[in-house]
Parts: sequence; structure tokens; C-alpha cells
Amino acid sequence: MATRARERLVEAAEQLFYTEGIRAVGVERLVAVSGVGRASFYRHFSSKDDLVVTMLRGYDERFRSWLAEAVEARGGGPLAVFDALADRFEAADFRGCASINTMVEMADVDSAAHRVAAEHKEKVIDYLDELLAAAGQARHRELAEQFMLLVDGANVTALRERTAEPARRARSIAESLMDS
Repeated sequence: MATRARERLVEAAEQLFYTEGIRAVGVERLVAVSGVGRASFYRHFSSKDDLVVTMLRGYDERFRSWLAEAVEARGGGPLAVFDALADRFEAADFRGCASINTMVEMADVDSAAHRVAAEHKEKVIDYLDELLAAAGQARHRELAEQFMLLVDGANVTALRERTAEPARRARSIAESLMDS
């Protein structure tokens, strides 16, 4: 039962932090939505920040797994990243990138949450690097970092525009960067 309480807290945090923001959601709200008692919260997490870090690590794993599957389903090429993002941007519950949102809210680069969010971005760059290297791109690491810039920009722009079009524009730019 204790493990399920922890899972309920993390699930509530994922939903609430993503839709409302980390700073906007307090421990009382997390406890109420999860149905877990306050004492149980503190048995599983030393603080709200500890829960944020746990939630972000789960987000990182799920997002990278989703991205790899979505890219593979679209042929496995590096440009398929943008096609997958276009689908994601069209989802009714799209609220941007959880890591970007976290870095904005937790701007202190020394905070654990900010570090975990930044690590997520580095892992995505590593994945992009693998895709670009497999596609025979000579400057694959440099391109991976440029692709990440396009991915992040597309995420923020899609949030503002409420359309998948930023992913398509980013794909076009990415395509022009390959072997240019």
C-alpha cells in the first residue's frame, strides 16, 4: 500500500505541475488530489522539491521512450523527430515541455529540479546525435545541438500558437541544416 501512495503522489504531481505549474500547486493540493495523507507525503518525499525531481525523472524516461518509438514508427530518420512533435503539439492537453516549464519556474541553475530538467535536454541531444550519426551526418553532434534548439523553439512556439505548424517549420529548417 505504501508504494501505491507514492505512485499516487507522483501521478498527481505530474498532472498538476504540468497543467497548472509547480509553484502554483502546494503540498495540500497534492495531498488532496492524490488522496494520500500529509504524513504519508513526507514519508515518501522530504519536500515538494524532492517530488518535483522524482516527477521529472519519470517524465524524462517516458518522453524519451515515446520519442524513440514515435521516430521508429516514422522510419527512424532524424527528421521524424519533428513529425512526432507535430502530433504531440496537436494534443488537447499539450502545455509545452515539462523540462522547459520547470527551468522557467525553477530558474536557479543549482536547484535539483533545474539540473534534472537540464539533464533531460542533454539526454535528448544524445539521442538526436545517435540518429544523426546513424544517418551519416558528418557534424552529427553539432547538428544534434542545433536540432535541440529547433525542438525547444518549436515547443514554445506551439504553446503560443496552439498549432503543430512550428514542428513543421522546425523540420524544414532542420532539413536544410543536414549536410549543408
